[in-house]
Amino acid sequence: MTEQTRYPGQTTVAPEVLIDIVRLSALSVEGVSRLSDTAGEINRLLSKSVGEGVYIVLEDDLVNTTIHLVVKEGYEVLQVAHAVQAKVGRAISEMVGMQVGNIDVHVEDVDCSISQD
Repeated sequence: MTEQTRYPGQTTVAPEVLIDIVRLSALSVEGVSRLSDTAGEINRLLSKSVGEGVYIVLEDDLVNTTIHLVVKEGYEVLQVAHAVQAKVGRAISEMVGMQVGNIDVHVEDVDCSISQD
């Protein structure tokens, strides 16, 4: 792996960008039906770092995220949640180069209206 040079100055990543990365990464995991707005209603009043089923907290270069999702019927909930954690963590570290803190996944429901692919 090559060594990266850091130049003077500051690079800022908008929280909305991080929310989109988390959201798209979670939705790309097989077995995820959709994200849930369950936690979003209260958190939207308190913070701007909330988007459809995703809540992030930035501390220096550390990203902590909470994801609320719905799993498709026929998929093992724990395996889907672990896959979401892995994919989101990898996306944050590779796409924006920030350290990943907690990735909390809350499965709010199982979508019984969609058959397994």
